[in-house]
Amino acid sequence: MSETIYSWVFGLAIALIFLIPYLIKLKHQEKRTLTRLVESKSKGQDKALMQHPIINQSLCIGCGICVSSCPEGDVLGLINGKATIIHGSHCVGHAQCADNCPVGGIEVSLGDISQREDIPRLTKDFETNLSGIYIIGELSGMALIRNAINHGITAVNHIAGALSTSRSDQDYDLIIIGVGPAGLSAALRAQELGLSYLVLDQYKPGGTILNYPRKKITLVQKVSLPLFGELNKLEYSKEKLLEIWETVIRKNQINLQTDVRLSGVERDGQIFSVQTNKGDFHGKKIILALGRRGTPRKLGVAGEELGKTMYKLIDAETYQDNSILVVGGGDSAIEAAVGLAHQKGNRVSLSYRKENFFRLKSRNESNIQRMIDDNIIDVYFESQLTNITPDTVRMDYKDKITSIENDYVFIFAGGELPLTLLNSIGIEFGVKIKAA
Repeated sequence: MSETIYSWVFGLAIALIFLIPYLIKLKHQEKRTLTRLVESKSKGQDKALMQHPIINQSLCIGCGICVSSCPEGDVLGLINGKATIIHGSHCVGHAQCADNCPVGGIEVSLGDISQREDIPRLTKDFETNLSGIYIIGELSGMALIRNAINHGITAVNHIAGALSTSRSDQDYDLIIIGVGPAGLSAALRAQELGLSYLVLDQYKPGGTILNYPRKKITLVQKVSLPLFGELNKLEYSKEKLLEIWETVIRKNQINLQTDVRLSGVERDGQIFSVQTNKGDFHGKKIILALGRRGTPRKLGVAGEELGKTMYKLIDAETYQDNSILVVGGGDSAIEAAVGLAHQKGNRVSLSYRKENFFRLKSRNESNIQRMIDDNIIDVYFESQLTNITPDTVRMDYKDKITSIENDYVFIFAGGELPLTLLNSIGIEFGVKIKAA
Protein backbone atom coordinates (compact mmCIF):
# COMPACT_ATOMS: atom_id res chain seq x y z
CA MET A 1 0.00 0.00 0.00
CA SER A 2 1.53 3.28 -1.07
CA GLU A 3 2.38 6.11 1.27
CA THR A 4 -0.39 8.21 -0.28
CA ILE A 5 -3.04 5.61 0.57
CA TYR A 6 -1.66 5.35 4.13
CA SER A 7 -1.94 9.11 4.43
CA TRP A 8 -5.56 9.08 3.24
CA VAL A 9 -6.48 6.24 5.60
CA PHE A 10 -4.75 7.92 8.50
CA GLY A 11 -6.41 11.25 7.72
CA LEU A 12 -9.82 9.59 7.41
CA ALA A 13 -9.34 7.79 10.71
CA ILE A 14 -8.42 11.03 12.47
CA ALA A 15 -11.46 12.75 10.94
CA LEU A 16 -13.76 9.92 12.04
CA ILE A 17 -12.36 10.03 15.58
CA PHE A 18 -13.62 13.60 15.89
CA LEU A 19 -16.58 13.48 13.52
CA ILE A 20 -18.40 10.46 14.93
CA PRO A 21 -18.54 11.77 18.55
CA TYR A 22 -19.66 15.13 17.18
CA LEU A 23 -22.47 13.56 15.16
CA ILE A 24 -23.51 11.44 18.15
CA LYS A 25 -23.57 14.58 20.31
CA LEU A 26 -25.72 16.39 17.73
CA LYS A 27 -28.11 13.43 17.61
CA HIS A 28 -28.49 13.44 21.38
CA GLN A 29 -29.03 17.21 21.40
CA GLU A 30 -31.70 16.91 18.72
CA LYS A 31 -33.42 14.15 20.67
CA ARG A 32 -33.51 16.36 23.77
CA THR A 33 -34.80 19.25 21.67
CA LEU A 34 -37.59 17.10 20.25
CA THR A 35 -38.52 16.04 23.78
CA ARG A 36 -38.66 19.70 24.83
CA LEU A 37 -40.81 20.54 21.82
CA VAL A 38 -43.31 17.78 22.63
CA GLU A 39 -43.43 18.97 26.24
CA SER A 40 -43.89 22.62 25.29
CA LYS A 41 -46.70 21.71 22.87
CA SER A 42 -48.46 19.69 25.57
CA LYS A 43 -48.37 22.74 27.84
CA GLY A 44 -49.31 25.20 25.12
CA GLN A 45 -45.90 26.88 25.39
CA ASP A 46 -44.80 26.48 21.78
CA LYS A 47 -46.83 29.42 20.45
CA ALA A 48 -45.75 33.01 21.05
CA LEU A 49 -48.12 35.54 22.59
CA MET A 50 -46.57 38.65 21.10
CA GLN A 51 -43.44 39.09 18.99
CA HIS A 52 -41.44 36.02 18.10
CA PRO A 53 -38.73 34.77 15.73
CA ILE A 54 -39.80 34.11 12.15
CA ILE A 55 -37.28 31.73 10.61
CA ASN A 56 -36.52 31.55 6.91
CA GLN A 57 -35.78 27.82 6.61
CA SER A 58 -34.29 28.23 3.14
CA LEU A 59 -31.58 30.54 4.54
CA CYS A 60 -30.94 28.72 7.84
CA ILE A 61 -27.60 26.88 7.87
CA GLY A 62 -28.13 25.23 11.27
CA CYS A 63 -25.14 26.85 12.95
CA GLY A 64 -27.00 27.18 16.26
CA ILE A 65 -25.81 30.73 17.00
CA CYS A 66 -29.42 31.87 17.36
CA VAL A 67 -30.05 29.14 19.96
CA SER A 68 -27.05 30.06 22.13
CA SER A 69 -27.53 33.83 21.85
CA CYS A 70 -31.13 33.88 23.13
CA PRO A 71 -31.19 35.52 26.62
CA GLU A 72 -34.25 33.44 27.58
CA GLY A 73 -32.28 30.27 26.92
CA ASP A 74 -34.76 27.87 25.36
CA VAL A 75 -36.94 29.67 22.81
CA LEU A 76 -35.15 28.04 19.88
CA GLY A 77 -33.59 24.67 19.13
CA LEU A 78 -32.14 22.75 16.19
CA ILE A 79 -34.21 20.00 14.58
CA ASN A 80 -33.09 18.31 11.36
CA GLY A 81 -30.29 20.86 11.14
CA LYS A 82 -32.65 23.85 11.12
CA ALA A 83 -33.58 26.43 13.75
CA THR A 84 -37.04 25.74 15.17
CA ILE A 85 -39.22 27.52 17.71
CA ILE A 86 -39.47 25.35 20.83
CA HIS A 87 -40.81 27.60 23.60
CA GLY A 88 -42.40 30.45 21.67
CA SER A 89 -44.18 31.68 24.81
CA HIS A 90 -40.81 32.44 26.41
CA CYS A 91 -39.88 34.93 23.69
CA VAL A 92 -40.03 38.56 24.83
CA GLY A 93 -38.53 40.06 21.68
CA HIS A 94 -34.88 40.61 22.59
CA ALA A 95 -34.05 39.88 18.93
CA GLN A 96 -30.55 38.67 19.79
CA CYS A 97 -31.23 35.67 17.55
CA ALA A 98 -31.88 37.94 14.58
CA ASP A 99 -28.96 40.25 15.40
CA ASN A 100 -26.50 37.34 15.61
CA CYS A 101 -27.70 35.17 12.72
CA PRO A 102 -24.81 35.20 10.22
CA VAL A 103 -27.07 34.69 7.19
CA GLY A 104 -29.96 37.00 8.13
CA GLY A 105 -32.34 34.07 8.34
CA ILE A 106 -34.38 35.34 11.30
CA GLU A 107 -36.53 38.37 11.94
CA VAL A 108 -38.51 39.10 15.09
CA SER A 109 -42.01 40.43 14.53
CA LEU A 110 -45.66 39.87 15.38
CA GLY A 111 -46.30 37.65 12.39
CA ASP A 112 -49.93 37.29 11.27
CA ILE A 113 -52.12 39.39 13.59
CA SER A 114 -55.29 39.24 11.50
CA GLN A 115 -57.18 37.51 14.31
CA ARG A 116 -55.78 39.64 17.14
CA GLU A 117 -58.30 42.06 18.59
CA ASP A 118 -55.75 43.60 20.94
CA ILE A 119 -53.11 44.68 18.41
CA PRO A 120 -53.76 47.79 16.27
CA ARG A 121 -53.24 48.07 12.55
CA LEU A 122 -50.06 50.10 12.06
CA THR A 123 -47.78 51.22 9.28
CA LYS A 124 -44.02 50.79 9.55
CA ASP A 125 -43.92 54.30 11.08
CA PHE A 126 -46.55 53.30 13.69
CA GLU A 127 -49.35 55.39 12.19
CA THR A 128 -52.81 53.93 12.72
CA ASN A 129 -55.64 53.71 10.22
CA LEU A 130 -56.44 57.30 11.28
CA SER A 131 -53.96 59.61 9.58
CA GLY A 132 -52.12 61.66 12.17
CA ILE A 133 -52.64 59.29 15.12
CA TYR A 134 -49.77 56.99 16.09
CA ILE A 135 -49.46 54.11 18.56
CA ILE A 136 -46.05 53.22 20.00
CA GLY A 137 -44.58 51.05 22.75
CA GLU A 138 -46.30 48.09 24.39
CA LEU A 139 -49.72 48.96 22.98
CA SER A 140 -48.35 48.23 19.49
CA GLY A 141 -47.77 44.63 20.58
CA MET A 142 -43.98 44.96 20.81
CA ALA A 143 -42.48 44.76 24.30
CA LEU A 144 -39.03 45.80 25.63
CA ILE A 145 -37.66 49.21 26.52
CA ARG A 146 -35.35 49.24 23.51
CA ASN A 147 -38.29 48.76 21.14
CA ALA A 148 -40.32 51.46 22.91
CA ILE A 149 -37.51 54.02 22.62
CA ASN A 150 -36.97 53.23 18.93
CA HIS A 151 -40.73 53.44 18.28
CA GLY A 152 -40.82 56.98 19.68
CA ILE A 153 -37.94 58.09 17.49
CA THR A 154 -39.37 56.49 14.35
CA ALA A 155 -42.85 57.95 14.84
CA VAL A 156 -41.61 61.50 15.52
CA ASN A 157 -39.26 61.37 12.53
CA HIS A 158 -42.25 60.52 10.36
CA ILE A 159 -44.36 63.25 11.96
CA ALA A 160 -41.67 65.87 11.42
CA GLY A 161 -41.58 65.02 7.73
CA ALA A 162 -45.37 65.17 7.42
CA LEU A 163 -45.99 68.48 9.21
CA SER A 164 -46.81 71.52 7.12
CA THR A 165 -44.37 74.41 7.24
CA SER A 166 -47.02 76.79 8.57
CA ARG A 167 -47.17 76.87 12.36
CA SER A 168 -49.88 77.98 14.77
CA ASP A 169 -49.09 79.36 18.20
CA GLN A 170 -52.42 78.03 19.43
CA ASP A 171 -51.93 74.37 18.52
CA TYR A 172 -49.13 71.96 19.34
CA ASP A 173 -47.38 70.13 16.53
CA LEU A 174 -47.65 66.98 18.61
CA ILE A 175 -49.46 65.75 21.73
CA ILE A 176 -48.04 62.62 23.37
CA ILE A 177 -50.16 60.56 25.74
CA GLY A 178 -48.00 58.58 28.17
CA VAL A 179 -44.53 59.18 29.56
CA GLY A 180 -43.10 55.68 29.75
CA PRO A 181 -40.06 54.76 27.64
CA ALA A 182 -41.94 55.24 24.34
CA GLY A 183 -43.59 58.55 25.25
CA LEU A 184 -40.44 60.03 26.76
CA SER A 185 -38.39 59.02 23.73
CA ALA A 186 -40.96 60.68 21.46
CA ALA A 187 -40.89 63.87 23.53
CA LEU A 188 -37.10 64.04 23.51
CA ARG A 189 -36.96 63.49 19.76
CA ALA A 190 -39.65 66.14 19.21
CA GLN A 191 -37.64 68.62 21.28
CA GLU A 192 -34.49 67.66 19.39
CA LEU A 193 -36.24 68.45 16.09
CA GLY A 194 -37.70 71.74 17.35
CA LEU A 195 -41.35 70.64 17.33
CA SER A 196 -43.86 72.15 19.71
CA TYR A 197 -45.22 69.33 21.85
CA LEU A 198 -47.07 68.46 25.05
CA VAL A 199 -46.85 65.22 27.07
CA LEU A 200 -49.81 64.09 29.18
CA ASP A 201 -49.91 61.22 31.66
CA GLN A 202 -52.41 60.12 34.27
CA TYR A 203 -49.61 59.00 36.61
CA LYS A 204 -45.97 59.91 37.21
CA PRO A 205 -43.15 59.43 34.67
CA GLY A 206 -42.10 55.83 34.16
CA GLY A 207 -45.07 54.06 32.62
CA THR A 208 -45.01 50.30 33.18
CA ILE A 209 -41.72 50.63 35.07
CA LEU A 210 -43.61 52.24 37.97
CA ASN A 211 -45.42 48.95 38.56
CA TYR A 212 -42.22 46.91 38.79
CA PRO A 213 -41.33 45.51 42.22
CA ARG A 214 -38.60 47.35 44.10
CA LYS A 215 -35.09 46.55 42.83
CA LYS A 216 -36.46 44.54 39.88
CA ILE A 217 -33.73 44.03 37.30
CA THR A 218 -34.77 44.87 33.75
CA LEU A 219 -33.08 43.82 30.52
CA VAL A 220 -32.67 46.92 28.38
CA GLN A 221 -30.09 46.18 25.66
CA LYS A 222 -28.03 48.98 24.17
CA VAL A 223 -30.14 51.80 22.80
CA SER A 224 -29.68 55.53 22.31
CA LEU A 225 -32.11 57.89 24.05
CA PRO A 226 -32.42 61.31 22.34
CA LEU A 227 -30.78 64.22 24.22
CA PHE A 228 -29.31 61.73 26.71
CA GLY A 229 -27.09 59.28 24.91
CA GLU A 230 -26.67 55.55 25.04
CA LEU A 231 -28.16 53.29 27.66
CA ASN A 232 -25.17 50.99 27.39
CA LYS A 233 -25.85 48.47 30.16
CA LEU A 234 -27.76 45.28 29.51
CA GLU A 235 -29.48 45.42 32.89
CA TYR A 236 -30.87 48.27 34.99
CA SER A 237 -32.74 48.25 38.27
CA LYS A 238 -36.17 49.83 38.45
CA GLU A 239 -34.78 52.60 40.66
CA LYS A 240 -31.94 53.41 38.25
CA LEU A 241 -34.26 53.62 35.25
CA LEU A 242 -36.63 55.97 37.09
CA GLU A 243 -33.65 58.08 38.17
CA ILE A 244 -32.59 58.39 34.52
CA TRP A 245 -36.15 59.33 33.52
CA GLU A 246 -36.36 62.05 36.18
CA THR A 247 -32.92 63.43 35.28
CA VAL A 248 -33.73 63.58 31.57
CA ILE A 249 -37.09 65.26 32.17
CA ARG A 250 -35.63 67.85 34.55
CA LYS A 251 -32.50 68.58 32.50
CA ASN A 252 -34.41 69.04 29.24
CA GLN A 253 -37.43 70.74 30.84
CA ILE A 254 -39.85 68.37 29.12
CA ASN A 255 -43.27 69.96 28.62
CA LEU A 256 -45.16 67.48 30.80
CA GLN A 257 -48.46 67.51 32.66
CA THR A 258 -49.29 64.63 35.02
CA ASP A 259 -52.56 63.56 36.67
CA VAL A 260 -54.24 64.04 33.29
CA ARG A 261 -56.57 61.24 32.20
CA LEU A 262 -57.47 60.82 28.52
CA SER A 263 -61.18 60.44 27.75
CA GLY A 264 -61.34 60.91 23.98
CA VAL A 265 -59.85 62.29 20.76
CA GLU A 266 -61.78 64.11 18.05
CA ARG A 267 -60.64 65.58 14.74
CA ASP A 268 -61.65 69.08 13.60
CA GLY A 269 -60.23 69.47 10.12
CA GLN A 270 -56.44 69.22 10.44
CA ILE A 271 -56.46 69.61 14.23
CA PHE A 272 -57.10 67.00 16.91
CA SER A 273 -58.87 67.82 20.14
CA VAL A 274 -57.60 65.71 23.02
CA GLN A 275 -60.25 65.49 25.72
CA THR A 276 -59.13 64.99 29.32
CA ASN A 277 -60.24 65.53 32.91
CA LYS A 278 -58.17 68.75 32.83
CA GLY A 279 -59.84 70.16 29.72
CA ASP A 280 -59.14 69.92 25.99
CA PHE A 281 -55.74 70.20 24.32
CA HIS A 282 -55.23 70.76 20.60
CA GLY A 283 -52.54 69.37 18.32
CA LYS A 284 -51.81 68.47 14.70
CA LYS A 285 -50.57 64.96 15.46
CA ILE A 286 -51.22 62.54 18.30
CA ILE A 287 -49.01 59.78 19.73
CA LEU A 288 -50.64 57.22 22.02
CA ALA A 289 -48.01 55.59 24.26
CA LEU A 290 -50.44 54.18 26.78
CA GLY A 291 -48.90 50.79 27.58
CA ARG A 292 -50.83 47.52 27.80
CA ARG A 293 -51.41 47.07 31.52
CA GLY A 294 -54.19 49.60 31.83
CA THR A 295 -56.46 49.41 34.87
CA PRO A 296 -55.90 46.23 36.95
CA ARG A 297 -58.54 43.62 36.16
CA LYS A 298 -60.66 42.67 39.17
CA LEU A 299 -62.14 39.24 39.72
CA GLY A 300 -65.48 40.36 41.09
CA VAL A 301 -65.40 37.96 44.03
CA ALA A 302 -66.96 38.59 47.43
CA GLY A 303 -64.65 40.52 49.76
CA GLU A 304 -62.39 41.78 46.99
CA GLU A 305 -62.97 45.33 48.23
CA LEU A 306 -61.17 44.60 51.52
CA GLY A 307 -57.98 46.57 52.16
CA LYS A 308 -55.95 43.34 52.26
CA THR A 309 -56.43 42.90 48.49
CA MET A 310 -53.64 44.27 46.26
CA TYR A 311 -53.12 44.40 42.49
CA LYS A 312 -49.39 45.07 42.35
CA LEU A 313 -46.35 44.41 44.52
CA ILE A 314 -43.87 47.25 44.90
CA ASP A 315 -41.81 46.18 47.92
CA ALA A 316 -41.81 42.52 48.98
CA GLU A 317 -39.76 43.29 52.10
CA THR A 318 -42.76 45.12 53.54
CA TYR A 319 -44.53 41.79 54.01
CA GLN A 320 -43.12 39.42 56.61
CA ASP A 321 -44.61 36.70 58.86
CA ASN A 322 -47.81 36.69 56.79
CA SER A 323 -50.05 34.15 55.07
CA ILE A 324 -50.28 35.39 51.49
CA LEU A 325 -52.24 34.23 48.45
CA VAL A 326 -51.08 35.25 44.99
CA VAL A 327 -53.66 34.84 42.21
CA GLY A 328 -52.44 34.46 38.63
CA GLY A 329 -50.05 32.46 36.48
CA GLY A 330 -48.17 35.08 34.47
CA ASP A 331 -44.69 36.48 35.01
CA SER A 332 -45.89 39.25 37.35
CA ALA A 333 -47.68 36.74 39.59
CA ILE A 334 -44.70 34.38 39.67
CA GLU A 335 -42.22 37.17 40.42
CA ALA A 336 -44.46 38.40 43.24
CA ALA A 337 -44.89 34.90 44.72
CA VAL A 338 -41.16 34.18 44.59
CA GLY A 339 -40.27 37.58 46.04
CA LEU A 340 -42.77 37.24 48.90
CA ALA A 341 -41.68 33.67 49.64
CA HIS A 342 -38.13 34.90 50.19
CA GLN A 343 -39.22 37.17 53.04
CA LYS A 344 -38.95 36.15 56.68
CA GLY A 345 -41.80 34.01 57.97
CA ASN A 346 -44.09 34.30 54.94
CA ARG A 347 -46.33 31.38 53.96
CA VAL A 348 -47.13 31.85 50.27
CA SER A 349 -49.78 30.09 48.19
CA LEU A 350 -50.45 30.54 44.49
CA SER A 351 -53.83 30.07 42.81
CA TYR A 352 -53.99 29.62 39.04
CA ARG A 353 -57.05 28.72 37.01
CA LYS A 354 -55.20 26.59 34.44
CA GLU A 355 -53.60 23.17 34.80
CA ASN A 356 -50.01 24.41 34.45
CA PHE A 357 -47.92 27.49 33.73
CA PHE A 358 -47.47 27.99 30.02
CA ARG A 359 -46.37 31.53 29.19
CA LEU A 360 -43.52 32.25 31.59
CA LYS A 361 -40.04 33.56 31.02
CA SER A 362 -37.62 30.68 31.42
CA ARG A 363 -36.01 32.20 34.52
CA ASN A 364 -39.39 32.59 36.24
CA GLU A 365 -40.42 29.07 35.27
CA SER A 366 -37.30 27.56 36.81
CA ASN A 367 -37.60 29.71 39.95
CA ILE A 368 -41.20 28.78 40.68
CA GLN A 369 -40.62 25.10 39.91
CA ARG A 370 -37.71 25.01 42.33
CA MET A 371 -39.83 26.58 45.07
CA ILE A 372 -42.68 24.15 44.41
CA ASP A 373 -40.29 21.19 44.56
CA ASP A 374 -38.81 22.51 47.83
CA ASN A 375 -42.31 23.01 49.33
CA ILE A 376 -41.68 26.72 49.78
CA ILE A 377 -44.74 27.76 47.75
CA ASP A 378 -48.04 25.85 47.64
CA VAL A 379 -49.63 25.91 44.19
CA TYR A 380 -53.32 25.32 43.54
CA PHE A 381 -53.70 24.62 39.82
CA GLU A 382 -57.19 24.62 38.29
CA SER A 383 -58.51 26.75 41.13
CA GLN A 384 -60.74 29.81 41.31
CA LEU A 385 -60.78 32.33 44.13
CA THR A 386 -64.40 32.58 45.35
CA ASN A 387 -64.36 34.57 48.59
CA ILE A 388 -62.07 36.85 50.62
CA THR A 389 -62.68 37.42 54.32
CA PRO A 390 -60.59 39.37 56.84
CA ASP A 391 -58.86 36.17 58.01
CA THR A 392 -59.25 33.62 55.21
CA VAL A 393 -59.64 33.04 51.50
CA ARG A 394 -61.78 30.39 49.83
CA MET A 395 -61.07 28.72 46.52
CA ASP A 396 -62.92 26.32 44.28
CA TYR A 397 -60.14 23.77 43.97
CA LYS A 398 -60.77 20.58 42.00
CA ASP A 399 -64.54 20.93 42.51
CA LYS A 400 -64.19 21.40 46.26
CA ILE A 401 -64.23 24.57 48.34
CA THR A 402 -60.87 24.97 50.08
CA SER A 403 -60.34 27.52 52.84
CA ILE A 404 -56.90 28.72 54.00
CA GLU A 405 -55.76 31.30 56.53
CA ASN A 406 -54.82 34.57 54.90
CA ASP A 407 -53.48 38.04 55.68
CA TYR A 408 -53.03 39.44 52.15
CA VAL A 409 -54.22 38.67 48.63
CA PHE A 410 -52.30 39.80 45.53
CA ILE A 411 -54.30 39.55 42.31
CA PHE A 412 -52.45 39.53 38.96
CA ALA A 413 -55.21 38.98 36.44
CA GLY A 414 -53.86 41.35 33.84
CA GLY A 415 -55.08 44.82 32.99
CA GLU A 416 -58.10 46.17 31.22
CA LEU A 417 -56.69 47.39 27.92
CA PRO A 418 -58.11 50.75 26.80
CA LEU A 419 -59.88 49.06 23.88
CA THR A 420 -63.18 50.85 24.46
CA LEU A 421 -61.40 54.21 24.34
CA LEU A 422 -59.41 53.26 21.24
CA ASN A 423 -62.49 51.96 19.49
CA SER A 424 -64.35 55.18 20.30
CA ILE A 425 -61.54 57.13 18.64
CA GLY A 426 -61.80 54.89 15.57
CA ILE A 427 -58.58 52.85 15.90
CA GLU A 428 -58.83 49.58 13.97
CA PHE A 429 -57.24 46.30 15.00
CA GLY A 430 -55.99 43.30 13.05
CA VAL A 431 -53.74 42.80 10.04
CA LYS A 432 -51.20 45.54 9.37
CA ILE A 433 -51.79 48.06 6.62
CA LYS A 434 -49.08 49.05 4.20
CA ALA A 435 -47.42 52.41 4.35
CA ALA A 436 -48.56 54.78 1.63
